[in-house]
Amino acid sequence: MKWMIPTGLAASALFATATASAQITGAQIDSAAAKLESKVIAWRRDIHQHPELSNRETRTSKLVADHLKKLGLPVRTGIAHTGVTAVLKGGKPGPVIALRADMDALPVTEQADVPFKSTVTTEYLSKKVGVMHACGHDSHVANLMGVAELLVGMKQDLPGTVLFIFQPAEEGAPEGEEGGAALMIKQGLFSEVKPEAVFGLHVTSNLNTGVLGYRSGPFMAASDTFRIEVIGRQAHGSRPWSGVDPIVAGSQIVMALQTIVSRQIDITELPAVVTIGKFDGGVRHNIIPDSVDMRGTLRTFDKGMRADIIKRIERTASNVAASSGAQAKVTFSAANYPVVMNNPELTQRSLPSLRRVVGDDRVVVMPLITGAEDFAYYADLIPSLFYFVGVTPQGQDAKSAPSNHSPLFYIDEPSIALATRSLATLALDYLQARK
Repeated sequence: MKWMIPTGLAASALFATATASAQITGAQIDSAAAKLESKVIAWRRDIHQHPELSNRETRTSKLVADHLKKLGLPVRTGIAHTGVTAVLKGGKPGPVIALRADMDALPVTEQADVPFKSTVTTEYLSKKVGVMHACGHDSHVANLMGVAELLVGMKQDLPGTVLFIFQPAEEGAPEGEEGGAALMIKQGLFSEVKPEAVFGLHVTSNLNTGVLGYRSGPFMAASDTFRIEVIGRQAHGSRPWSGVDPIVAGSQIVMALQTIVSRQIDITELPAVVTIGKFDGGVRHNIIPDSVDMRGTLRTFDKGMRADIIKRIERTASNVAASSGAQAKVTFSAANYPVVMNNPELTQRSLPSLRRVVGDDRVVVMPLITGAEDFAYYADLIPSLFYFVGVTPQGQDAKSAPSNHSPLFYIDEPSIALATRSLATLALDYLQARK
């Protein structure tokens, strides 16, 4: 039998048919995700019962690494203390992308009434505290474990390469330590496999199950931590004129800092927040102390505005202190998060995928979020998309639901399967469009 090699339009038509037949469809993704749902939920419950704080995620990272090894993937462990990565090379050539999940829990005592409630306690800042996945990172880990298994099952038809990133310490490394996304990058996360796009998600109680939220461009705020040490001169409380009262000077600094955003910055462009969260000074009712220690946070969405406000904080603290005869020393921490910036082009290209998963009316534009996320470090280097998955049960008012970081934070479990489907769909649609 003689084989005929088609040419011209016939060849193009045949190639198109073959390509279409090799495409992994949305129905295949949905079917695979449905088969994995009970397994993903079981992983999430197990991780929820065994939460671990930042840079201490040893059990969680072992669970992840063991699973990835069973899938036949080359696994790297120990990056940024407890981070885990794995690389899936598809059966066909194509682009490289990365998918990220964070693993750490919070020093919060759980009050949510679930059968897999955390009873773990540990020492944090010299205090005994409960430990809870009050931000949903347990579901992020389980979800990405499921996406990895789903994509491995489609390896033969997968065009391109996927880097799976299981990241520790998103909530911030313990004092005196490095951690999180910044340390993973510093230790060579992208040295062997550098993606052209990075995708990540976060669960939120601010949306109901079945709703996905996104925003193009600046999305979550840059976060800067600062310390103001006000130095006075100790005196007896009955004779304040014989010393320099740093408590009064510090109080005046707190009030003056509020005028930076309210009176000095054009917040019609982008919002900003300056907050003093800690004010510590003195040991006795009738002793004016030598000094006061204050800690605060700055949240911004623009690099220029950030630099301007930092200068204003330093100037305001110094001048107000000087007016009382005190001194103010302002120090900004080096461990600060950039803005989470969703690449506009990647965001627009990804919207059809998200809408296909939940429907056009269930993909919503979210407002700017003054909370921070160290996914920002990936987005600072590589075009990225970070989006939110609603976890408050349908029929319940999401606006009044316990928020992330609350001891009552609750995840409606059907949302976990949706997270798996949405992230897998984003990955496959990107790879298949770019091959």
